[in-house]
Amino acid sequence: MPAAPPGGEEVHGPIWSEPGPLLERVPVAVLGIDEHERVCYWGPGARDLFGYEPGAVLTRPGAVLFADASRGTSASCSRLTEQGRTQGYWRGRLTARHRDGTAFDCGFRSFSVTGSGGPSVVMVLSSRSDELDRVKTNLAFLDALFETCPIGLVMIDQDLRYIHLNQALADMDGLPIEAHLGRRMDEIMIMSDGGEYERMLRAVAQGGAPVVGTLVGVRPRGHPDRDQVRSVSFFPLSRAVGTRSGVGGLMIDVTDRERAILEATASRRRLALLDGASTRIGTTLDVNLTAQELVDASMPDFCDGSVVEIVEWMDETEDFDPARPLFTRRIASGTTLPAPATELVSGVERVRYPPGSVIHDMLRTGRAISAVVDEEFLARTVVTESRTRIMGESGVACILVAPLVARGTVQGIAMFGRSAARPPFSEEDVSLAGELASRAAICLDNARLYSRVQDIALTLQRALLPTTLAVTPYVDVAHRYVPGSRITEVGGDWYDMINLPDGRVVLVVGDVMGHGVSAAAAMGHLRITTKALARHDSEPADLLGELDVCAQEAGIELATCLYLVYDPRTGRARLASAGHPPPLVLRPDGTVQTVDEVLGVPLGVGGCPFRTTEIELPENATLALYTDGLIEVRGRDIEAGLDALRAELSAGGRSLEEMADRILAGLLPEPPTDDTVLILARVHREAQ
Repeated sequence: MPAAPPGGEEVHGPIWSEPGPLLERVPVAVLGIDEHERVCYWGPGARDLFGYEPGAVLTRPGAVLFADASRGTSASCSRLTEQGRTQGYWRGRLTARHRDGTAFDCGFRSFSVTGSGGPSVVMVLSSRSDELDRVKTNLAFLDALFETCPIGLVMIDQDLRYIHLNQALADMDGLPIEAHLGRRMDEIMIMSDGGEYERMLRAVAQGGAPVVGTLVGVRPRGHPDRDQVRSVSFFPLSRAVGTRSGVGGLMIDVTDRERAILEATASRRRLALLDGASTRIGTTLDVNLTAQELVDASMPDFCDGSVVEIVEWMDETEDFDPARPLFTRRIASGTTLPAPATELVSGVERVRYPPGSVIHDMLRTGRAISAVVDEEFLARTVVTESRTRIMGESGVACILVAPLVARGTVQGIAMFGRSAARPPFSEEDVSLAGELASRAAICLDNARLYSRVQDIALTLQRALLPTTLAVTPYVDVAHRYVPGSRITEVGGDWYDMINLPDGRVVLVVGDVMGHGVSAAAAMGHLRITTKALARHDSEPADLLGELDVCAQEAGIELATCLYLVYDPRTGRARLASAGHPPPLVLRPDGTVQTVDEVLGVPLGVGGCPFRTTEIELPENATLALYTDGLIEVRGRDIEAGLDALRAELSAGGRSLEEMADRILAGLLPEPPTDDTVLILARVHREAQ
């Protein structure tokens, strides 16, 4: 078992002194004594403590290590080994002797180790008593410091989790010591500095320069109603063997001394809330989404719950009558509180406020007001007993109501609620809510007006598009019109099918560039004009030329159109295109042909002639006419879109209706980003 054999070369055995910050300050000697009280193991620390090289001490009596050695024996050595064998573990202090003859007080630990089938060995750990006393003194000082120091002391690991703190810091945070251990700092306190405090701590933990006397504004979660200013100092902790580095720190609550800083922190928080709301509210022109953005922007920094309601006026000129009930429609809600607060904010859609309610008080003044949720508030404002009970159990302790005023009219109301764990709304909060509501009201009004225009455009578009197509025995048709999402304005896609007197059939599809009412009106103008021109039996190229002139006269700057005439007597189709995506032909054998010989510039450009192309369509061939919304998707090349359409078309189907549904499902994103038209026309020849 020797760590170093008599030859002198050093070989670490199973027990040896690991280097590290503690052992570097308290050297530990490890040695072994056999049943004959002879040294049988000699670790590196033993050489440093007693001065013997391994070859000079191994197999010699252990008595040479003690001051009372005489003629190869030592009472101290015998006591050490006997106690280690009989008690299993012994500790005590004995006088040891260095190789140079110097005696010194030494602390010993001994315990018996029995090898496999061999005699027992007493393992001995020893250190100088003065070194042990110094460490004990330091540890006692640290324990006393953590127990009695009025300054907050903390140790956190590299992940910014608490591993040790004193009672002074726990009192500052308003949480017991046990509630801190293992948790991150951002779980104990709320910061409003955009992560600067955490970045500072991480820099120190990674071995950066210490931070001394930095002032920070915090809100402990144990004192949610109390903002604090602290003077903090942090320094990196040395890394011991097998442990991770961390940070040690001191914190002093200097709130009273730094009241001005605390007020500035609150002002920055309010400004940050307004600034954040300005960027988060009004990102779309959807009324409900805009209202929800206001709710989300207010939580959790400003309140614990919020709702937005639209007032149901008879008309915008109606005068507010405080003697009449007020009806609103709730369009957005949210809360960070547990049930039943969720039911409180989202459990109703239409709300009735009786005369004399807090809402009536707000409308009389036109300014934001706050109120404590007590019996008087519930009796004045909440109509039903069930809602009164839910509000009482929700934990909401105070309410702030602000009007949403736009163009001189109260369009709705925004309500913010706080639980008893937070301070009531202050005058500054009331002012902040008023400004927040004022900014949101403009966005809501814009969204509301936009929705009206969208509804007008959608109504106009639906009125101008065909509800049914012409019927003919020579062409079976499946047609689809898919409007874009509500985020996208109504487009100008259109289509039609027209029967000519001699049995020929016209298929036409077009797309007016742009969106909204103007696009819908232009679409209707082109569709009606095309239907009128088709009766004159013009060549497709000539008809597009006439349509181009009409587009220029009507101020339509850009529109595409594909015009096709199918003759069932010959099975041939003549077609022309004004910048429209090419039609596809699914032949009975399953092959798909792209008719890309038809080119042409869009309508409204002028100055460029159009060209008619003729193709032959076999019996049961299927034509696919469509608008660009089917093949143009953000992030996908148009050629990839065409390939996908060809693949879907070649898959065929039991019916045209089934094919149309499958093609739309396979190619359109969810929700659709643009209006889309798809016409599938299966042609038949006239019997001869």
